[in-house]
Amino acid sequence: MKTVQISLNSIDKVKSFVNDITKFDNDFDLVSGRYVIDAKSIMGIFSLDLSKPIELNIHAEDNIDAVLDVLKPYILQ
Repeated sequence: MKTVQISLNSIDKVKSFVNDITKFDNDFDLVSGRYVIDAKSIMGIFSLDLSKPIELNIHAEDNIDAVLDVLKPYILQ
């Protein structure tokens, strides 16, 4: 599992993020405070405070580099 900080501070960013990660069979969790939601759920994402960075847990072993490549626009440096 790999954890990265991401920013989803606009509706368009949330939509493109969900479209990007649904291409993968892996599980993705978003963690904000004490809430953990499925990152493939648009409704779940909108229940979080999107003004702050969110932790993304990527449950992948073999294709982690491909996943991180697709997620580059959302990852905070």
